[in-house]
Parts: sequence; C-alpha cells; structure tokens
Amino acid sequence: MSTRGSMIQMTMSDGATIGVYHVEPKGQRRGGLVLIQEIFGVTEHIKEQADRFADQGFEVLAPAIYDREAPGFQASYSDEDRAKAVKVARELHPFRLSVDDAQTCIDALGKRGKVFITGYCYGGSVAWAAACRCTGLAAASGYYGSLVPQFANETPKCPTILHFGKHDAGIPLDGVQKVIDAHPEVPVYLYDAGHGFQSDRRKDYEPESARLAFERTLALFQSVT
Repeated sequence: MSTRGSMIQMTMSDGATIGVYHVEPKGQRRGGLVLIQEIFGVTEHIKEQADRFADQGFEVLAPAIYDREAPGFQASYSDEDRAKAVKVARELHPFRLSVDDAQTCIDALGKRGKVFITGYCYGGSVAWAAACRCTGLAAASGYYGSLVPQFANETPKCPTILHFGKHDAGIPLDGVQKVIDAHPEVPVYLYDAGHGFQSDRRKDYEPESARLAFERTLALFQSVT
C-alpha cells in the first residue's frame, strides 16, 4: 500500500524543527487529527493509519517526535531495532516533549476546526497524556499505552476512550483495572489480543480487534464533529 501524504517540516515549542507526516482529508473535512507513532517512528504503517483516517475526512498530522535525537528514525519489529527504539523512547527523548509536540500540532489544526488525537503503543500513552494536559482537543483515543496506568491520577479534559489487549505482557491487567477504577467515565475496551494488535506488521495483529477498535475510534470522533 502506497501512502499519499507527505513529510513536512514544523517548528515545535522548543524551537526544534521536526518532520511531520501530513495528509489532507478525502471528501468533506470532518476535523483535524494528531496521530502519534509507536516507539518505532513514523513508519509506513503509521503513514498508512494516517491515510486511513484521512479517507474518513480528517486532516492528519503525525509528528516524528524522535527527530531531535534520531532524525528520520524508523525501526522494524526485530529485536535489534526494538532495543534501539526503546533506548530512544526511554532514555534519550523526554516524554513531556512528545506531549508538547502534540500541542503544537493541535494548535496548527485547530485553526481549521475541531481536533482529535489518537496514538499507538508509545503514542497511546501520549494520546492519554495529551487528553489530560493539552488544550483544544475534542476527543481522544489511545491504543495500548503502557504509561497510561502511571498517569491514572490525571483526568482527561475531553471525551476519551482506551484500547488494551487482554494478553498484553507489557501492560498487566491490574494496571488497566487501576485506570478503570480511577475513571469510570472513560470507556476502556479490552480485546482478546496482545500488544500491538492494531498493526498488521506485528505478530500480535488481531484483525477483528483492530477493526472494532478503529470503528469505536471513528464513532467517538464522529459523535463530536
């Protein structure tokens, strides 16, 4: 599948200029969407997800949030690349900068209407944090963010849903339950799947779960457009 957007350059709040995958909406514009990458970078998979939302009427910005530390970083799911990605995400790149970059993208899209956010893996954690900390969001949908239980004491400022796999070895169910207990107002969906079930590049890809999570995300966004 070929992607139809393009990489543009945007200046972030700290003055850094990073790449951002931008794709225009197809048909009637429903709003803007900030899409946050997995730890593996703005890969072809992430670009395809951005295109998929653009096909539903969203103008999408997907920032390459590691461009400061590792310009153009794109990793595969091999053990070696995974180790590199984890090092960037956990040791080199401050999480707060990811949230700040999300805010910059929200502000840019907000000039043209409502703005939404979604993210996968690392991006799922950013989507939750952005829902709690950023301004200008209409709704948020976070996929299997491992840091979400750590931020369970924070409260989203906009309608938010979360997606987790029941068999995700990296996100214990007691952590998910912590979020559920702290936020009865937030729909938390559990799927018969592992981590990364939304990506058809990963061994844990689970098509039915991926389809359902996408439909739920779209339904949330469309309910507030």
